[in-house]
Amino acid sequence: MIKGIIPWRPFEDLDKFFEEEGGWLIKGELSPAVDIYQKDDKVIVETPVVDIDPEKLDISIEDNILTISGKTEKKEEIKKEDYYRREIRRGSFYRSVSLPVKVKENEAEATYKKGILKIEIPRAEESRARKVSVKVKN
Repeated sequence: MIKGIIPWRPFEDLDKFFEEEGGWLIKGELSPAVDIYQKDDKVIVETPVVDIDPEKLDISIEDNILTISGKTEKKEEIKKEDYYRREIRRGSFYRSVSLPVKVKENEAEATYKKGILKIEIPRAEESRARKVSVKVKN
């Protein structure tokens, strides 16, 4: 190798990002992606939670912050040295998101279908838009 030339290894850097910096990891834990949107008078949060028993999910809302946590379970043990590449993460996951509007925390409902967790939370009255009429003065 010629001195002063730095080899370009883009995939090595990308691997380091996902392994060391986290990528989908936050503070050493898996952190699933979420979609948050509004439909009618509800805030809806969707996140993929494939291969996780829905009964073992922990969902809470406090001070307008939604927290989802759980644990993926490994079905069988395989020795690490038998792998050519290991990218599927196993273990606990945790995700907290601040909701965009005030919600009725005690009225949230969660459903699980085909690996997607869907949480529907009604908006609080004070966060709904109100129509204001304009009075014209002469």
